[in-house]
Amino acid sequence: MRSAPERRRKKVTLQDVAVAASVSKATVSLALSNNPRISQPTKERVLAAVDSLGYVYNQRAASLRTRRSNTIGLIIKDVSNPFNAELTSGAEAQLADHDYSLILATTDDDLGKQSRLIQTMLEHDVDGLILSPVAQTSAESMREMMQFCPLVLLIPYYPELAADCVGMDDEKGTARAVEHLIHLGHRRIAFVGGYAAQATRSRRLESYRETLRRHDIAFDPALCIASPVTLRGGYDAVHQLLSQPAPPSAAYCYSDVNAFGVMLGLRAAGIEAGREFAVIGFDDVPEASLWHPSLTTVSADPRGLGEKAAQLIHRRISTPDAPIERTIMPSRLVLRDSTAAPEAMPS
Repeated sequence: MRSAPERRRKKVTLQDVAVAASVSKATVSLALSNNPRISQPTKERVLAAVDSLGYVYNQRAASLRTRRSNTIGLIIKDVSNPFNAELTSGAEAQLADHDYSLILATTDDDLGKQSRLIQTMLEHDVDGLILSPVAQTSAESMREMMQFCPLVLLIPYYPELAADCVGMDDEKGTARAVEHLIHLGHRRIAFVGGYAAQATRSRRLESYRETLRRHDIAFDPALCIASPVTLRGGYDAVHQLLSQPAPPSAAYCYSDVNAFGVMLGLRAAGIEAGREFAVIGFDDVPEASLWHPSLTTVSADPRGLGEKAAQLIHRRISTPDAPIERTIMPSRLVLRDSTAAPEAMPS
């Protein structure tokens, strides 16, 4: 058994205080820095835990902290998608105009990782968070987070949550894409890409189904292939489609990255997009106009999306009582060379 002096030498950590007070480390940190977002009862519980454990608070370090860190956290699902790279660039440029630095983190669409990243951002006292929530993120968890930090969501589909948000026009963008293929004469139209559990994919898939229904085209689930939002995802999906007894003549893709993969898969099969198979993407990333053939796509203005999110978080920080703003960025169909009428394709 250790002696009393040895026990006293054991350093009490912030985590020890958090456990004793039944709160998070972020709450302890905010309470000790006298953050006004922490309620008085919670603050008193934290201070009681500090006293009982003998935690030594580094007041000098705390005095270096202000109520403004001039940092904004941006948490997205991945940076390999050019759409997210453009979004990040737009947000960073807009925030720089207001003397804010951007801290970027990626979740890989993992709920546990997202929770850890949010905790870390709060512990580093970011002034605000811009979040692209992963699947299964609850409104309650975000409501709790908003007690500590202003929040802007990169998705406008939490009507029960009083949070600023900005998102893409998934439904109308999808309808425009599918209707264009129908007007060209296609009837076997595939839906390619996106993880099955993604809320965004679900909205686009529903719009795809509804557009087919309006034009008296039967929905065929065999033509809907979920996949990672990667080149490989699109590449593998189109090979599944081409192996079917009645393959499609066109594909509407969840993202431009999936569409690029589809075109590579078509080429590997000896089929040329835009001549023998029509392909439409979603995002209009810069590479879309440079691809060969150039990609017809739904323009969602990812850079503008990032700029708008940055404007919203700056507004929320500077004017905490401002009305909640929910913005849907307009979409438009950009016609390029990857689409053609089925009559132009060999049977």
